Amino acid sequence: MILVTGASGNVGRQVVDQLVGRGEPVRALSRRPGRVDWPDGVEAVAGDLTEELPAEVLAGVRALYLFPEPARVRAVAEAAAAAVVRHVVVLSSISVAMDTPPELEPLRRRHLAVEEAVEASSMTWTHIRPGMFMANTLGWAASVRAEGVVRQPFGDSTAAPVHEADIAAVAVAALLDPGRHAGRAYALSGPEPLSQLDRVRVLAEVLGRPVRFEEQTRDQARAEMLANPWVNEGLADALLTMLEQASGVRDGIVLPGVEDVLGRPALTFARWVEDHRADFAPQG
Repeated sequence: MILVTGASGNVGRQVVDQLVGRGEPVRALSRRPGRVDWPDGVEAVAGDLTEELPAEVLAGVRALYLFPEPARVRAVAEAAAAAVVRHVVVLSSISVAMDTPPELEPLRRRHLAVEEAVEASSMTWTHIRPGMFMANTLGWAASVRAEGVVRQPFGDSTAAPVHEADIAAVAVAALLDPGRHAGRAYALSGPEPLSQLDRVRVLAEVLGRPVRFEEQTRDQARAEMLANPWVNEGLADALLTMLEQASGVRDGIVLPGVEDVLGRPALTFARWVEDHRADFAPQG
């Protein structure tokens, strides 16, 4: 049995689906499992990593995919080890291995705390450290559906975003072959550097309809960010500074982890748009 935590998230659900596709028995942990249409054969259980997990959640589990929730991670790791879980695959972040602005240090520490707690246990481990998710582009979906427009600052800001299916595929490889992947940390990106303007162009090409880019000023973008309750002024400023500093930077941002583990190139952004075509379908 493999336990997948955060199983209804972008990556967690992919991990569930890919394990089921391999014929593996899966227990899927999420806060509200009844709201999810799980594949046949999945044992869906309710649970929250910020609370004590019932003992039966870990019963019979040989490997664990761990969503990065630091609040009770040491207790979760101890309980998993006591239940004789042998291997843990941690969804972490490339930020763990990078210099970050002081305002983003809490986010880096969040992931590092999870990695360190697992490493301190008796279980073997693998850390999955993706950079930007292609799924972040879903934040553009509402305006693309309604107006055919993307509004963002710093159109030349460049990254090599990674498909959530590739993140999951690397995690699944580590869950199924811990002997090969134990003690490894994999830095993941997509196959090519893409500016925000590039991503808008690919969106339009794959969707087969015009999508225009309207560049926001820094102040406009900051005000929009601060409308989200989870974003404070320091975080908004740090994120905007990182976007600005990434303008035109294309060297050194494509990472080898996906191809190293899977033996094939990482999935393209065009493939991601095709996979999410329905999310961008026009309204009405």
